[in-house]
Amino acid sequence: MSDDGNNAKKGTPGEKPSPDSHPSHEDHPIIPPRGDYQTLHSFHKAEVVYDLTFRFAHKHLAKGDRTIDQMIQAARSGKKNLLEGSKAALTSKETEIKLTSVARASLEELLDDYRDYLRVREHREWDKDSREALYVRRLGRVVPQTYELYREFLDTRPPEVVANIAICLIHQANYLIDQQLRRLEKDFLEQGGLRERMFQARLQHRRRHPPKP
Repeated sequence: MSDDGNNAKKGTPGEKPSPDSHPSHEDHPIIPPRGDYQTLHSFHKAEVVYDLTFRFAHKHLAKGDRTIDQMIQAARSGKKNLLEGSKAALTSKETEIKLTSVARASLEELLDDYRDYLRVREHREWDKDSREALYVRRLGRVVPQTYELYREFLDTRPPEVVANIAICLIHQANYLIDQQLRRLEKDFLEQGGLRERMFQARLQHRRRHPPKP
């Protein structure tokens, strides 16, 4: 997961602050500098999964099959909840964790749909260490991740191959989201939520501006 936070500004080494200067609430920011979902590798990967799933479902599933809408909605939920979770981080770390977890669950549901597609048609699911899966894994390291990296496969390969590619991409997205959730949980334990940040900001303000006797 890319670091979507901003480092605090540092002064020139050895430079002393003026007596009346202070960093306001930077030591305990009430609203953290976050919310840019476009810096998240997990979001880029989930977007590729959505773009691939949208085309796969309409191309390879029978018209009127309810699985089309189910797969597309699951893929969309994975992408959109990462976006909404990142935006919610500006005011609620708890909501960010919750929405990121929803994104993870949606992609897990989509993973099961692709596996169902292969199983009921008696197609093979690639082993994680197979030559094909390792190729997709290497392709998954390309930055930035876009649908264009995979378009040719959807256009030229049989559906069982495309389904396996989608499964590999979902595993990659889930791995990134798991890392993201661990980071968010660590941040929450260390920094707390909005109430804790408000309390720390008030406390710091009182220490710097004690009431006059």
